[in-house]
Amino acid sequence: MYSTIDLTVDPPRVDVPREYNAARDIVDRHLGTERAGRPAFIDAVGTWTYAELAERINRAGNALAGLGVRMESRVAMCLLDSVDFPAVFLGAIRIGAIPIPLNTLLTAADYDYMLRDSRAHTLVVSEELYPSFAPILAGQPWLREVVVAGSGGGDAAAGPSAHRLADLLAAAGTELEPAPTTADDVAFWLYTSGTTGAPKGAMHLHRHLVHTVAGYGLAVLGVRPDDVVFSAAKLFFAYGLGNALTIPLYAGATAILYPGRPTPGAVMGILREHQPTLFFGVPTLYGNLLADPANDRAAGSSRLRRCISAGEPLPVGVARAWEERFGTAPLDGIGTTEMLHVFLTNRPGDHRYGTTGREPVPGYEVKLVGEHGEAVPHGEIGELCVRGTTAAIAYWNQREKSLRAFHGPWTHTGDKYRRDEEGWYVCAGRTDDMLKVGGIWVSPFEVEGALIEHERVLEAAVVGEPDENDLVKPKAFVVLTDPGRASPALAEELQRFVKERLAPYKYPRWIEFTSELPKTATGKIKRYQLRS
Repeated sequence: MYSTIDLTVDPPRVDVPREYNAARDIVDRHLGTERAGRPAFIDAVGTWTYAELAERINRAGNALAGLGVRMESRVAMCLLDSVDFPAVFLGAIRIGAIPIPLNTLLTAADYDYMLRDSRAHTLVVSEELYPSFAPILAGQPWLREVVVAGSGGGDAAAGPSAHRLADLLAAAGTELEPAPTTADDVAFWLYTSGTTGAPKGAMHLHRHLVHTVAGYGLAVLGVRPDDVVFSAAKLFFAYGLGNALTIPLYAGATAILYPGRPTPGAVMGILREHQPTLFFGVPTLYGNLLADPANDRAAGSSRLRRCISAGEPLPVGVARAWEERFGTAPLDGIGTTEMLHVFLTNRPGDHRYGTTGREPVPGYEVKLVGEHGEAVPHGEIGELCVRGTTAAIAYWNQREKSLRAFHGPWTHTGDKYRRDEEGWYVCAGRTDDMLKVGGIWVSPFEVEGALIEHERVLEAAVVGEPDENDLVKPKAFVVLTDPGRASPALAEELQRFVKERLAPYKYPRWIEFTSELPKTATGKIKRYQLRS
């Protein structure tokens, strides 16, 4: 019925019964206890207790079933962060359907591809996002029902077969027995970001969610029922899903959901108002928050006890400045959509800035391999591979890409790493981001990290650029804290600055000042756009 986690052994022992439903496990365990009346979520509308959340999940599951959604039917979700997201996501899982959260910042063409690729039966979409879907709905060959979430009226739900989520929930029953799923049934999909091609649907099982809780949420972070969690990373992102849904719900904690863009002003407002104890961000956001000298612990949450970063390597200068101002060391880690959450990370009391830690999350193994799968020695760069219980079983309808990523129990991440003599893992970039300069590999992250240490640099991205002899050299795109100071003299100063910190061959031969860097919705820099 429920999973059990034993933290007295290393790695934690997780027992998941064969007959198992993840939605029931995560939420129902709190019903009938004092936690039932405690806040599960706080969103823009109000506070939702665990008992109220459980009822809303049941209503959502019954509403979907009433629209013809059955076990293994796929439900596309394009929802802003609010209580509707966990209600629909867990409601679908409870009836044995397969929810598919979609990135809320994509185009109509992207959504058209995903709806066709997934063959989703039902789409649940926030009314603010409905205009991106309206032009493509009529031509969908598989889509049968559209549900619009939101409190407004007007034309948002005027399309064919569109329903109001609020109306469906109000009419639905509050009791719902979980579907007879097993731990090895597919529970949900997550589409990869698609920065190097069409997005791929990574298929995850019911048992995967609890394993992210055990290894990372409990064993590493020590999440407690009295914690208040705020994740700037959104729920549609694998990182955000674990941060703000799976881990806090299982632990009986409270999560803050914010539907808007996580601008520095908005984030500081949430930290100040709700006083979270755990904050999850990405390196770009940490840097942008620090750009305003008024942002510090006193202006935010005095209760912060853990700050976590993932998505891309956290620059050393940013990490040190954050700890100095906010009084909490940011713990940098790496996770992937394919592995569902963080599997290698720095830990409380055992961290080194500029690295991703020296031990994998309990329950995982990592290794570095060369081009032919051979082990690489300490100090040399190889591809990071990971083995653990949360690996996606495959990409939907992508056999060749699945074979390249999933090698038996090992998943190839596409991230290049080296391990220093003391055992710390240092990111060297993505496989297609690495530069070979004069026959020697150069990590763009290393050069970017050096640039960001300069007081006038807010952000930096480094790519390869051919010189007059068609030889690849580093080129840097730089965002300044004060754009008005851009000049050839400053560019030369930055080049000297890097030379003083890194091997001379690594310095950027060209520096281009720009007002912003292209990024994915999860804050990762789109280096392929800069290369083109």
